[in-house]
Amino acid sequence: MGEKPGQGRKEAWQGESLRTRMKRVKVYRLEDNGKWDDQGTGHVTIDYIEGSKDLALAVVDEEDNDTLLLHNITPDDIYRKQEETIISWRDPEKALELALSFQEAESCSFIWENMCTIQLELQSKILGSHEVRPQRTVKSLEAPRDSLSRGKSLAFELPPLELSSLPVILKTILLCDVTQQTRLADLILKDRDFFPKIVNLFRTCKGLGDMDGLHKIFRLVKGIILLNSAAIFDKIFSDDFILDIIGVLEYDPEARNVQNHSAFLKEHAVFKEAIPIRNASVVSKIHQTYRICYIKDVILPKGLDEATLASLNAIINANNAFVVCLLKDDTSFMQRLFATMRSSNISAESKRELVLFLREFCTVSSSLQPAQRMQLSRI
Repeated sequence: MGEKPGQGRKEAWQGESLRTRMKRVKVYRLEDNGKWDDQGTGHVTIDYIEGSKDLALAVVDEEDNDTLLLHNITPDDIYRKQEETIISWRDPEKALELALSFQEAESCSFIWENMCTIQLELQSKILGSHEVRPQRTVKSLEAPRDSLSRGKSLAFELPPLELSSLPVILKTILLCDVTQQTRLADLILKDRDFFPKIVNLFRTCKGLGDMDGLHKIFRLVKGIILLNSAAIFDKIFSDDFILDIIGVLEYDPEARNVQNHSAFLKEHAVFKEAIPIRNASVVSKIHQTYRICYIKDVILPKGLDEATLASLNAIINANNAFVVCLLKDDTSFMQRLFATMRSSNISAESKRELVLFLREFCTVSSSLQPAQRMQLSRI
């Protein structure tokens, strides 16, 4: 799409009040020469069009109150959120590439969340079945970020998981507040086929090249992760599902291109054993821990709230303690470890890998309980 909106110039955002900044955007249109043309600066709102039931994105010029932009929000997958302060789309009716550059990252996220909620409502109406009917409300930009979920009366009965019901299920998860997360997680876990169905839907959409479906499944899996349920984590991070979950997370609708996380994990993230580990449970935990770290640090580094991040870190720490405890109690492993360390025939590369293993082993051991660390030091 060429140069990004606002790139190459300094935005004069200083000096305004927070309330003014929270609404302020620049409107850009992509010209034929590939450059973004500044259409003006104004205040953004989402509201009903006069005399219509349609919701629209509107920007009113901050100086003369002229309308800089009026765009009916559509259920079609045309919107993209870039970085933290830009929302762009191609208007199919006017054949225009448009973008909003927000003064505040928080207001960009707020408008984006509202747009996604409206899209899901429109998609549900198109489907015309299994509709969840929460009270339809578009929040003002002065409202707290978490108020989107307040006052919602959600019907906590999920329809069967099918491609046609994805918008309804996704909408229920996105509109769920903190107090409803446990109940919703229980509903998901009650269906033993829920996660196999997600995997099957993912593989079907991938085989058909259905990007809209893949984007919905991404949002669904991310929403499920943000439910922050230990029982759900046990499911999706198990050997049965975690690689498919990572495959789903390659289809982030906010990313410019499909990511290649699965290929990276298969081709580049090679598990090297300085000393062969014969305990299958230990090897499984090591792989699981690496993949959870990868999801946390690479795939969703900005998409996790503090509570979910803390839960994932707790799983990682527990896995590390599990691995260290089993290895230190494995007499055969420890004997082979010390025999290799004392060997004069070890190659330079093997010695390097052994040193790296010991350093990581000692680092992970620091998370053990004091009594366990004492026991380890006597080996």
